Amino acid sequence: MSRSVLVLVALLGVAGCEGGKEGGGGASAPTAASADVGETLATVNGVVIGSKEFEQAAARKSPASGDALSLEEKKEVLDDLVEEKLLYAEALKQGLDKDPKVQKVMVNTLVREEVFNKLKNSDFPDEVLQKYYEDHKSDFIVPEKVQIKRILIKVTPERDDASAKAEAEKVRAQVAKNPDGFKDVAAQVSEDPYKRRGGDVGFVAKEGKPGLDQAIVEKAFTMETGSVSEVFKTEDGYNVIQVAARREQLERTYQQMKGTVLRKAKSAKQQEEYEAYVAKLRTAAKITTDEAKLGAIEIKSSGRPFRAGMTMGDDHGDEDGGEEGAEADGGEGAEPGAIPRPPMPAHPGGLGGGRPTPGGAKDQAAGGK
Repeated sequence: MSRSVLVLVALLGVAGCEGGKEGGGGASAPTAASADVGETLATVNGVVIGSKEFEQAAARKSPASGDALSLEEKKEVLDDLVEEKLLYAEALKQGLDKDPKVQKVMVNTLVREEVFNKLKNSDFPDEVLQKYYEDHKSDFIVPEKVQIKRILIKVTPERDDASAKAEAEKVRAQVAKNPDGFKDVAAQVSEDPYKRRGGDVGFVAKEGKPGLDQAIVEKAFTMETGSVSEVFKTEDGYNVIQVAARREQLERTYQQMKGTVLRKAKSAKQQEEYEAYVAKLRTAAKITTDEAKLGAIEIKSSGRPFRAGMTMGDDHGDEDGGEEGAEADGGEGAEPGAIPRPPMPAHPGGLGGGRPTPGGAKDQAAGGK
């Protein structure tokens, strides 16, 4: 992102959702005339800097001495706000608000203010959460899981099928003789991505894990804990696996998962409110599309999932796919049946919008130096 775009991104919070007014040089500058800005402390090409905005900025500045800002320190805060108004107006004049990255920040800010911030935890009383829990009870069941360790021997141009199988049989005999050494052998000879972890794939439920052949999962669930499999083939090559541990299915009560229930119920409501808000905008808009031109554009897949519009929140489980962290009060660990979260605004003050601290625009434009 260019320096000029970084400046506008950092300053978007200055404008908020305020209306426009002609500023210096013909640029459309922000104005807070329709809002309660408090006492007018300064104007920049007709744009008001009010006492409320000043107080918010000044609260983030620590006094050099005592517990209150000196007049000189207040002047510094006000001067930073003046500078931000000037930079913002110039960025608009240069058309930087047309940059897709900046527009995404504006969208994030709009949805945060018009949708997400209007939903409070207090909007979800206990009876609502109880009902959500009962209606989605299967979401709060941790399924049975097995911890799989794997050694993979691939078939390659240099190693034909028979040779790969023979190598796998040799390895299998070695780990069957000393199951405790499975990790060390896997780290030496395995040819899959889990080699660096001693072949440890992690805890996997019966429905499987992305990137792991389902045949491996099905095989593991037929094995005893601590046992080593016979050699078997999948599309990747020849496998030897070990079931290192097993976790039984666990049902968690409403009281155990109350925090998670709140987060999930609120997330579902946010998604509902977001879709209703966008539907209202669509109804009021005139939208035309040209499917012929659209179809003529050739796009090659990057192999990564596309997420339109805004940054989506994710429930990140532990690397092993286990349920650690998803305990009594709704931690952020992996959760079975987790519903998708709605588009979430990026963190205020960063590239995702929000008002920067005084001088923040300069710091961001200079690469944070």
